[in-house]
Amino acid sequence: MTEVRYFAAAAEAAGRHGESLAANSVGELRSLMIERHGEALERVLTRCSLLVDGVVTNDATSLEETDVVDVLPPFAGG
Repeated sequence: MTEVRYFAAAAEAAGRHGESLAANSVGELRSLMIERHGEALERVLTRCSLLVDGVVTNDATSLEETDVVDVLPPFAGG
């Protein structure tokens, strides 16, 4: 299963800092996260970057069971 790590507002919306999910692509993973955690996470995900093993991705990106996906909302600051 792919390890998902939630940060900041994404962690708050999901109600957790991480979980393991089985998905074949980032798009499928995004759908599973919304299905599990609802509208609050869906709203946050529209502003988030999803990084697979540290690389920014899109919904078409394939996932392996050993991948780590970080869900990063935009950060403020200077």
